[in-house]
Amino acid sequence: MLREAETKMAKSVEHFANELAHIRTGRANPALIDKVMVPYYGTPTPLNQLAQISSPEPRLLVVQVYDKSQMGAIEKALRTSDQGLNPANDGQVIRVPIPPLTEERRKEYVKLVRQKAEEARVAIRNVRRDELHRIDRMQKQGEVAEDESKRAAGRLQKITESQIENVDALAGRKETEVMEI
Repeated sequence: MLREAETKMAKSVEHFANELAHIRTGRANPALIDKVMVPYYGTPTPLNQLAQISSPEPRLLVVQVYDKSQMGAIEKALRTSDQGLNPANDGQVIRVPIPPLTEERRKEYVKLVRQKAEEARVAIRNVRRDELHRIDRMQKQGEVAEDESKRAAGRLQKITESQIENVDALAGRKETEVMEI
């Protein structure tokens, strides 16, 4: 009965974890730039579809472009992204040095992590609310007994708390990672 709700909540946590991967820390991570949109023959296309992104060093990303004619467009898209990056094109690959974060930028990223965490918590609570409405409706229609619906609501609350704890743990780790110099 509650499997579907648990699955939806787990997907919210998974989405939140994916969002966190795109928030910059002091280290180079290919996920930082893989969603940068590049105009590819007039169509905005994610960078990870146009190039292979690797991190050979802790503070450097290397972008190997599949279509060399697009190197200028990719370089420009990286430069204008909100990451504060300054890519260098050597004709074969684009090197993207990851500058150290300033204290102010770190605090902005922590705020962003907290905002994304709150969005994930709200999504989880919305799933709980919808499931509680469904349980109430089933009880009113006589499909389940009152004590069974109360037990289901209790289990649903435990699942919700567990998923919110997962979000909080992920957010705490990411905040620590961002603030680490």
